[in-house]
Amino acid sequence: MSRTRSIPTNKSASSRSRSAGARPSSNKSQSQAGSRSQSRPRTKPYTKEQLHHHNSHRFLGFLAALFAIVAMLCTAARALPADLQALPYVPVAIAATPWFALLGLIAMLMAIMSRKVLAALIAVAAVVINGYWQYPFFHSPDPLPQAAYNAVAASEANTADAFARVMTFNVYKGQADAQTIVDTVRDQRVEVLALQETTDDFVQRLKEAGIERYLPYSNVSSSDGVYGNGLWSATPLSQPVDDEVNSSASFMPAGTVDMGGNQIRFVSVHTTAPVPGYWRQWKRSIDELGLMRGHTDTRYVFMGDFNATYDHAPFREFLGSRFLDATRISGHGFTFSWPTNRPGLPMFAGIDHVVLDQGMRAGQCKTVRITGSDHAALLVTIDVMQ
Repeated sequence: MSRTRSIPTNKSASSRSRSAGARPSSNKSQSQAGSRSQSRPRTKPYTKEQLHHHNSHRFLGFLAALFAIVAMLCTAARALPADLQALPYVPVAIAATPWFALLGLIAMLMAIMSRKVLAALIAVAAVVINGYWQYPFFHSPDPLPQAAYNAVAASEANTADAFARVMTFNVYKGQADAQTIVDTVRDQRVEVLALQETTDDFVQRLKEAGIERYLPYSNVSSSDGVYGNGLWSATPLSQPVDDEVNSSASFMPAGTVDMGGNQIRFVSVHTTAPVPGYWRQWKRSIDELGLMRGHTDTRYVFMGDFNATYDHAPFREFLGSRFLDATRISGHGFTFSWPTNRPGLPMFAGIDHVVLDQGMRAGQCKTVRITGSDHAALLVTIDVMQ
């Protein structure tokens, strides 16, 4: 009987063969995955320094946008109608209008550094608009003649010509140093002086300091019997009155001075301050001054604390097409006069003014700090000759 010899099947070998045949496919997949992985570089986490720089950049951009918007809004507030400018706290913001150009410049630099295009454009717009409004303070269309400079440079004031050095000063409830005022009048050869917030005691101290030696003629009045306003002159004050304006704010005394044959009526002005509870009264007191434009038979010079800057619409409406702000037409730049008694805070508002009638000129504007007051004195050389 023949025997059939069987050949054993090596399953493990076959299995290994199949496994071996499968490996190339697996290696190919891994190779493709590795290739895709290499084509997408992994993002490395920020280092502490990079994260700090990134956050600083974002914060700088935020400040740029914030400053630009504030500068634009506060600059634009100058264009508001007079009634809207009498809303609470709006007059305070508008008083600082020129400074928002500086804020706009800061915002512009921050925006450039942080690459915030929109913020940069807003900042530039705020700076340009503000510059357009403030430029006239630095350019005089009708400067003083040389004769005016010669007249006030003499050792003593010449009261017979049409030129005069004038001064206005809020004495802060009679607390200002009377002797310094007299010394300033002497040194600056002042011919007409307007003071606000005087008291009886202050007027007496002013006399004791020698004011009558230089300005012997005066007219002082008070609406409440406590604080008043006054005028002092080197020549007689004709037709004096206690209140030329019939103001709801305070008595505004006046008197006429002969300046080289020109009869000029000077008025010492003090309007209501824009503080809580008196916003509307502030505008009303300036509007009352505006009625003086109708007195066409008199040539005026108003000097005093108007509690408003040229950027305030009520003040510009008072000026109208007749009156001129001496500081603005002189081309000598800003004459900020308030406040002087706030440590760390510079004078930022030009609320003291010398306002001239049409046909007059002004120059040599400057402010002088005098101890005891929250205002600086404003001095101006005027030419009243038509």
